[in-house]
Amino acid sequence: MDPKGLGFDNKEEGMEEKKGISRRDCLKALTAAGSATLIGSAVDAHAYKKFSGWPDRCGMLADTTECVGCRSCEAACNRANGLPAPAVPFDEKSVFEEKRRPTASAYTVVNRYSDTEGTGPPVYRKVQCNHCNEPSCASACPVRAYTKTPEGAVLYNKDLCFGCRYCMVACPFSAPAYDYESALEPRIVKCTFCYERVKKGGIPACAEACPMEAIKFGKRKDLIRLAEARIRKYPDRYIDRIYGEHEVGGTSWLYLSGVPFDRLDFPENLPDKPLVEQTKGFLSAVPLVLVLWPAFLGLAYAATRNKEEDK
Repeated sequence: MDPKGLGFDNKEEGMEEKKGISRRDCLKALTAAGSATLIGSAVDAHAYKKFSGWPDRCGMLADTTECVGCRSCEAACNRANGLPAPAVPFDEKSVFEEKRRPTASAYTVVNRYSDTEGTGPPVYRKVQCNHCNEPSCASACPVRAYTKTPEGAVLYNKDLCFGCRYCMVACPFSAPAYDYESALEPRIVKCTFCYERVKKGGIPACAEACPMEAIKFGKRKDLIRLAEARIRKYPDRYIDRIYGEHEVGGTSWLYLSGVPFDRLDFPENLPDKPLVEQTKGFLSAVPLVLVLWPAFLGLAYAATRNKEEDK
């Protein structure tokens, strides 16, 4: 058991080991995906196991009524992931003049929303990968570059990715970003849930850095109870809803708000049912050439890189 009492150990039982996968295994996966498409079931070639999330997974609760837009979470994420310095300093408020989304150099961003009634202060919303219980990015990926871990994180393996970007299309929250500066190194970038820190008994950098404690880290089930208690205690402060509790089967990131969530650009009208069923047939609905062409390019690149490494 971890020293912080998070309620899980560091034995990755039930997880698929990705680090040891060879290039040959990757090429086999590409071939299997292409062949499966020929019979109209590309994703079924590596059918994503349906489950309602690991029972003791962790989560994050973001209370938008407590966030003051200091961007400490952005700065902490930048340091923890060794990302390049931002074009606009973290203490600069001009970034709030436009709505932002995560990029290859910023795994999380904070956006500001004005009070539409003009009677209150602005509201801030933190945006990042929500780490779905049943991630549609994983079910749409033809080479299984995504893994849902028992701790709650959805991890991405760049060594398997060949840049098809189906995950970006499948994500209901538009979370994955593409590193366009690496033309020869296909790479999706997104929040990692500070997985390595969590495995060692720590907490994600953004939660640790928040001076207002607007971000809480813990067991997802405990965070839901905490959010429910806040709503009951302060019914005039909160909308009676925990965003992420049920949307698309539930997410590891949960949100509380004092204004309707659609005012903060949260996707609305999402089904409670996971999108796995919809994305399961995603590739089969795509013309064959669109599936095999990027796979072919990926194979060609892998072969070229292999020759260069052998020199």
